[in-house]
Amino acid sequence: MGLIQAALSAAGSTFADQWKEYFYCEAIPSNIIAVKGQKKVRGLSSNHGDDNIISDGSVIAVADGQCMVIVEQGQVVDICAQPGEFKYDSTTEPSIFTGNLGDGIKNVFAQIGKRFTFGGQPAEDQRVYYFNTKELPGIKYGTPSPIPFRVIDRNINLDVDIAVKCFGEYSLKVTDPISFYTNVCGNFANVYPVSEIEGQLKTELLTALSPAFAKLSAQGVRYSEVPAHTQDLADALNEELSKKWKELRGLEIVSFGISSIKASEEDERMIKEAQRDAMYKDQTYAAATLVGAQAQAMKDAAKNEGGAAAAFMGVNMAANAGGANASTLYAAGAQQAAPAAPAAGTWTCPKCGKVNDGNFCGQCGEKKPDDGKWICPKCGKENDGNFCGQCGEKKPA
Repeated sequence: MGLIQAALSAAGSTFADQWKEYFYCEAIPSNIIAVKGQKKVRGLSSNHGDDNIISDGSVIAVADGQCMVIVEQGQVVDICAQPGEFKYDSTTEPSIFTGNLGDGIKNVFAQIGKRFTFGGQPAEDQRVYYFNTKELPGIKYGTPSPIPFRVIDRNINLDVDIAVKCFGEYSLKVTDPISFYTNVCGNFANVYPVSEIEGQLKTELLTALSPAFAKLSAQGVRYSEVPAHTQDLADALNEELSKKWKELRGLEIVSFGISSIKASEEDERMIKEAQRDAMYKDQTYAAATLVGAQAQAMKDAAKNEGGAAAAFMGVNMAANAGGANASTLYAAGAQQAAPAAPAAGTWTCPKCGKVNDGNFCGQCGEKKPDDGKWICPKCGKENDGNFCGQCGEKKPA
């Protein structure tokens, strides 16, 4: 049994006179994974036999975005994902037209084994199924309970686990119809919709979402930035689900969309407080914050109806209890920000800016500029006159 392209065998005859049956499939909706092929009986070659029998010479049509599978006695015996019309011939070997499905389908088909024929007669049960190989979008998901997400902020040395809720949609694609038929749908009656397996897929997806989030957080991605990394998340989910989805069911995630991701109010408040407190490591920022607080306290004290003197006394007591004042913090911040003084005997290359201590720049080879200074060979002091200011040695020639 095999499929022969109709264009190669139609010379000198018409479709109606040559083929007994015509199997085809209308456009498959995006919420349907597979449908059973419909038999269209031709007027001049009418065949009103069993629907589950494919007569020799019948035509099977395949459209774009479809993959046709022929099943005999419950076993897949031929497959075609290449658009066109094909003639069914039970006397030939199985032929595979995988189209854009690639060599992976051929390897799976090879594991099924060579079919056997019944003396040239049709088997007792033969069926034609069409699989939707287009993207299946709009599959909704949502976390009924919060899932862990690790927050890493290396700027403030923050490493903490929080809980987030995530909602959105994702899309699937059938990349291996044989695996899906063999392990999932089997000899279904007429239509196999996405809803038949959607519940199971959602449970497995949410289970794989935690390790997928862990891979993003390990890269330093904050939970609020996750919607900008949806493709990375889809790749991580495919990697986590490859055993159950790709290898067992022949399914892959094409895209993964996030409409909302939110942490609990307690976790958000904790992260914001940690980030705000980390800003006070900058002493000049801490000084500015202290000055602002003192200025506001003075304004409030001036409005105190109980007496400004008592209010200002309270402000002074609070400032003294703080253990630091603005001037001290400003001085410490300025000292921290001041660039380190160059070491004695070094010079800065005017070409590349590297600090050197020899006669040539170690970065670009520029010669040390002659500024009239010289090092005393006797005591090592740097001088700019004709005699050493330390020991009186005369400047070398």
